[in-house]
Amino acid sequence: MAKQIQAIRGMKDILPQQTPLWQFLEDRVRSVLSRYGYAEIRMPIVEMTELFKRSIGEVTDIVEKEMYTFADRNGDSLTLRPEGTAGCVRAGLENGLIFNQTQRLWYQGPMFRHERPQKGRYRQFHQIGVETFGLAGPDIDLELILITARIWQELGLQDLELQLNTLGTAEERGHYRDQLIAYFRDRFDELDEDSRRRLESNPLRILDSKNPQMASVIEDAPSLMEYLEDQSLAHFDRLRQGLDGAGVKYRLNPRLVRGLDYYSRTVFEWVTESLGAQGTVCAGGRYDGLVDQLGGRATPAVGFAMGLERLIAMLEAIDLQEQLPVPDVYLVMLGDRASREGVLLAERLRSALPGLRLINHCGGGTFKNQLKRADRSQARYALILGEDEVARQEIGLKPLRGEGEQQQIALSQLETSLAELVTRKP
Repeated sequence: MAKQIQAIRGMKDILPQQTPLWQFLEDRVRSVLSRYGYAEIRMPIVEMTELFKRSIGEVTDIVEKEMYTFADRNGDSLTLRPEGTAGCVRAGLENGLIFNQTQRLWYQGPMFRHERPQKGRYRQFHQIGVETFGLAGPDIDLELILITARIWQELGLQDLELQLNTLGTAEERGHYRDQLIAYFRDRFDELDEDSRRRLESNPLRILDSKNPQMASVIEDAPSLMEYLEDQSLAHFDRLRQGLDGAGVKYRLNPRLVRGLDYYSRTVFEWVTESLGAQGTVCAGGRYDGLVDQLGGRATPAVGFAMGLERLIAMLEAIDLQEQLPVPDVYLVMLGDRASREGVLLAERLRSALPGLRLINHCGGGTFKNQLKRADRSQARYALILGEDEVARQEIGLKPLRGEGEQQQIALSQLETSLAELVTRKP
């Protein structure tokens, strides 16, 4: 017997019993974004490697350690996308969507990073991302955070904390960077290996270290807020005033720097303690320099991305069974004539009631076995059509969930009876 092929480590199948929860999450997020006027964009999952080196930064964990990069048959270096922002900017520039325009865009799909797999962190993971272009004020920063807050509300998620910081402009960070390097040089012996490696190339990432032995060194480091000029401070103050006015609670986190080089000014994360170490479920911020960095004209931009696997893990702790879609009816057919008539009846019902979720029984079998399959399908009702029902032009309607007796309905009245079920379903 040939050896069974298994999935690649860190890349998970999403099974049929799991997909209703995924669809619930995706539908709710899609609905919120549509109501705010955001349009969907779909990008390839493979891009030129140079795109991510130029956008994310060559001295980052993602580029140095985590990207799935390979040479194609033409010798070009290609990479499975590790995040969506760079590809969205590339698509916008290539298709003329950004220059002298405003755009509110969103996308969803798989991303790829070669990390050590653990709960909430996979090598193929899924994100929904939102990107806006051409809007420079804190009002769009506020809108994005309000969108995320509304999504949590509609999903029924409560155990989430908003953390907020500002990184200022590139020039302001440059002055701060010099002071930070000098500070860490003076305490070089206390730095771990990763921090020493980052000291000259990306010292702000040291502030984001999760090593508890680095806590005291980081706590005493200079604050970026001391190097911000009036315009950056005013931008941040207006954002905070908007959040206060909307009643969105947040915690200032001066050590929140995000892992990508392209961020500026506003950065934020939604975190939870319910997922252990992988507590960030949504993160984003402003990246005003990225469009220029990738060959376009300087354009203000801000966005966020949410990790679907982590949100699914939170939703699994909530009883959402009543809100998840299940079949309305399972059509049981007994006898050759009933099987022939039943298929035609089912198609007629699907045409008359587009919202009806109806499963046809296939494969024959006894009445008892068909009812068992109907019950396993989680349908709310079984429609029972036998030879006698065909002769009388009737059909049986049997409740499979809750209480109620089977009733016989004239086939001429069936559409009217089922229409009520469709309007009442979750």
